[in-house]
Amino acid sequence: MNPRRASLIVAGAALCLVMSFAVTRARGLAFIGDLDRQASAARDAVGGKGVTLNFRDRYGWLTRHPVLSGGRDLSPATRKAVAAAIAAVPGIAGVSWARDGDDRSVSAHCQDDVERILETRTIRFGEASTRLEPSSERLLGEVARSLRPCVGSIIAVTGHTDASGNQKVNVALSQARAEAVRSALIARGIPATNLRAAGLGSARPVEGLDPLDPANRRIEFSVLYTAPVKPTPIDTPGPE
Repeated sequence: MNPRRASLIVAGAALCLVMSFAVTRARGLAFIGDLDRQASAARDAVGGKGVTLNFRDRYGWLTRHPVLSGGRDLSPATRKAVAAAIAAVPGIAGVSWARDGDDRSVSAHCQDDVERILETRTIRFGEASTRLEPSSERLLGEVARSLRPCVGSIIAVTGHTDASGNQKVNVALSQARAEAVRSALIARGIPATNLRAAGLGSARPVEGLDPLDPANRRIEFSVLYTAPVKPTPIDTPGPE
């Protein structure tokens, strides 16, 4: 195939991917915004105005599982009523109360372990490809072992490129590489529900590096504490 034609096909595919992502994101924001308004009204109706609703996880992903916080001066009965009222809103998939605990320090420990592993080594792919090199397969085995104690937290896998080439293609390539790493971690026993993949292209170069420097091509991991989902009155059918 003519190289120019191949480049146009790849660019077109990447543009379609980016446009699809933008449309999906816009719809998601509208949907979650409506849920937030309805849930806030339900909260206020049962006297829970001091309770805060968060429809995003710590990495910024939209979720239908709002985490509730605040309202410490409310009675247990009112807090229970708030959770039940919010969970009854159509579209809400479940609620939980945020709490501090040892899980945060465990997540931080896993983050440190992964960063230590990747201090002198890089997850590498074939040229303009999502195929992992053999050395990276072994490296991901070490990463997976470090992440296992953090199962239950959200593990964000983020792909980055340098600033050379078509930027829309770079975003699509970084997303595809992040997805490839996510799949490799799933194959090594990390639950799919705990993993998020995102591609940022060249939007966030390494601090102090020229955006065109190939060293910006990398995969980063973020281990994010997430409040455990605890049963609420609406999660347990039937009388108490």
